[in-house]
Amino acid sequence: MTRRSVLFSPGDRPELLRKAATTDADTVVFDLEDAVAPPRKAEARTAVREVLVDPGFDPDCEVAVRVGALDADLDVLFGAGDDDSPDLRLDALVVPKVESPADVRRVAEAVTARGASLPLIALVETAGGVLDAPAVARVDAVDALVFGAEDFAASVGATRTPAGDEVSYARQRVLVAARAAGIDAIDTLHTDYEDDEGLRTDTATTVQLGYDGKLAIHPRQVTIINEALTPAEDRIAWARRVLEAKEAADAEGRGVFSVDGEMIDAPLVAQAERTLERARAAGFEV
Repeated sequence: MTRRSVLFSPGDRPELLRKAATTDADTVVFDLEDAVAPPRKAEARTAVREVLVDPGFDPDCEVAVRVGALDADLDVLFGAGDDDSPDLRLDALVVPKVESPADVRRVAEAVTARGASLPLIALVETAGGVLDAPAVARVDAVDALVFGAEDFAASVGATRTPAGDEVSYARQRVLVAARAAGIDAIDTLHTDYEDDEGLRTDTATTVQLGYDGKLAIHPRQVTIINEALTPAEDRIAWARRVLEAKEAADAEGRGVFSVDGEMIDAPLVAQAERTLERARAAGFEV
């Protein structure tokens, strides 16, 4: 599975929930938290549940829900009693404002108590969450870390800038925490959904840092994100050559070898392996 693009859609807009699932987003997130005004929370829970239990709703993407009021959300999604438990088209839960392992364990236990088991995508968007990201990433139920720059900046009193220097440390710490735990790392969103060039620039940084994917808040952002996070054909060809040359070098007992005039060692081999892994996830036959 790949999570290049993770598209959020407000839970109180059922027509947008269904539309999100028809885009090319790898993951769609039905939002019951920040995207829904408090007076509309109950309506949103019902709307999300109705979409997820619809037998005709079976998109070719990962479907997740960002929970807000945990028990209220889960009671509606899974049913308050065993006899009311629906068959949900649901693959994961997004947990907002995670600050410690206890936060995600509480969600995992609440899901288990309702007779279900789902991977958790932990949204790290506060100072405490960034500091504790390595421990959060190692909780068994956690399948990915997401960096939320806007809330993080607010939590530390930073002023957001296009360059993003004020969130650079946190952005990299979340990535490193995910990598060390062997789980996905999803980068923060680009808030201006009409700014295609700004999104391209920001997503280039996403790729440069090593993130697996990026958040989106509008369908028009999905194509740009997917293209940036899919390896180019020349990069895939380079990776193939590296791994083929490695096989020959291994057979001859050589640890270092040359490809296209470039000396290749273990770090570049790892880059080549990751490139082909991402290409496969994006649907390439490699």
